[in-house]
Amino acid sequence: MDYHNPVLLTEAVDGLNVKPGGVYVDVTFGGGGHGREILKRLGPKGKLFAFDQDKDALLNTIDDSRFKLINENFRFLKRFLRFYGAKKVDGILADFGVSSHQFDVAERGFSTRFEADLDMRMDQDSKLSAFHVINKYDEEQIRDVFLQYGELRQAPAMARLIVEERATNEIKSSEHLKEVLKKFVKHKNEHKVLAQIYQAIRIEVNQEIEALKELLLQVPEVLVTGGRLSCISYHSLEDRLVKRFIRNGLFEGEPERDVYGNFEVPLKKVGGLIVPSKAEIKENSRARSAKLRVAEKI
Repeated sequence: MDYHNPVLLTEAVDGLNVKPGGVYVDVTFGGGGHGREILKRLGPKGKLFAFDQDKDALLNTIDDSRFKLINENFRFLKRFLRFYGAKKVDGILADFGVSSHQFDVAERGFSTRFEADLDMRMDQDSKLSAFHVINKYDEEQIRDVFLQYGELRQAPAMARLIVEERATNEIKSSEHLKEVLKKFVKHKNEHKVLAQIYQAIRIEVNQEIEALKELLLQVPEVLVTGGRLSCISYHSLEDRLVKRFIRNGLFEGEPERDVYGNFEVPLKKVGGLIVPSKAEIKENSRARSAKLRVAEKI
């Protein structure tokens, strides 16, 4: 697909164990690849809801009476499903990656390849942009963003340089930001470090970790018993949260045990970790870091 080549398409939808008459949700619709595959497996009484906060994704809507696309962040999953009369669903699919379209449209500012304004908003109506993070956050906040979301060891020095530069010149473009941080971007590791910097800013701009946590906490409430969750993550921050929530029903610490040492969790994992084949990675290089985990509501 021109908009986005879906990753682990068959594996992710297989993980849902689609029932022809079931109700399913694709919380990251994008180009609609996963959603179309779900619809293929649904019967006439089945239903697919989809979420995407990016208005560009609305252009990919599917003309099918069984389908409803909701232009909202998936952190509002339960609210909007109830609004449309679906209190419980049989499966939820989430592909947390940035779409190829977002990377390839230069002016969106997601890609390290292009000169662009500092933007990176998935929801183009959001007031928080990359420009705001770089020019309005204080030094400590910028440091924390780079440390937590980019896992950049030189985050304190990077934050200091940004604050020093913007005192005389606002940092408005990706090229200006690269110039400020060029001492940290050596030729041999240029792509990796820039990717970490961009990832950190993007996660902060779109509040991705908070939204992911909010989504996962709603999953046990929304799924029917035996319903499936199929999640594709692209970096360790996301994957750790998904893995821990499936295992413990928590993001930190351990669940409380009863007097016999047992604890109850809302989900159980189905199968092991699934990663793309070499053939898929060769065809779509953006699949190389994808990790799929599947869980079932107990």
